[in-house]
Amino acid sequence: MTSTPQRIAIVGGHGKIALQLIPILKGRGKTVVPLARKQQQLLDLAAMGTEPRLLDIEAASEEDFAQAFEGCDAVVFAAGGGPDGDIDRKRTVDLEGSLKSIAGAKAAGIERFVQISAFGVDNPVPDDTEPVWKAYVDAKRDADAALRDSGLSWTIIRPGGLTDGAATGKIALSESVDQGQIPRADVAHVLADCLDQPASAGKQWEAVSGETPIPAAIEREVA
Repeated sequence: MTSTPQRIAIVGGHGKIALQLIPILKGRGKTVVPLARKQQQLLDLAAMGTEPRLLDIEAASEEDFAQAFEGCDAVVFAAGGGPDGDIDRKRTVDLEGSLKSIAGAKAAGIERFVQISAFGVDNPVPDDTEPVWKAYVDAKRDADAALRDSGLSWTIIRPGGLTDGAATGKIALSESVDQGQIPRADVAHVLADCLDQPASAGKQWEAVSGETPIPAAIEREVA
């Protein structure tokens, strides 16, 4: 890709990372199209200066996703079933939501796709792993594999343990890093910088808090 996207759809548009990402994108002059399933969420997002659209990830079809993405030129998949103990939602949200987003992006003619995954999901899962966590890892791993094979211009970010702390602006970023934590606010900055860095396409990185400024960390990995 030779240009950076200016109209960004966010799946999981009312999630914790998305709410951090929206003001960053708007500050860079982007139009943000967050997708959410509740009317109050849409009102909240509109109040942030976005152009929200209604989408229930679990109930929607691939065609519904394509319609929700109409007019956009990048998709950020920021959805997750959350720590609710519901094993089925790890499949219907984290995996099937991603698969439908990928298909919807293709149908809408969108090439750029940035996905939030999870740290270490390619590692073998021990037999005694808690079932809901195993389902989550399996879903994220399979969603990443599908995106890598999609033919889209993809970037996958696999953050460590997420916190609600303030952004530090500094990370450790590579295909594999030592396990650690990272504020959601810093993950949002990573996503925004990847969208503005075409050379990040085709890259999959783990990210935790570190010592390198986020733009420099990305520049080093795409050099």
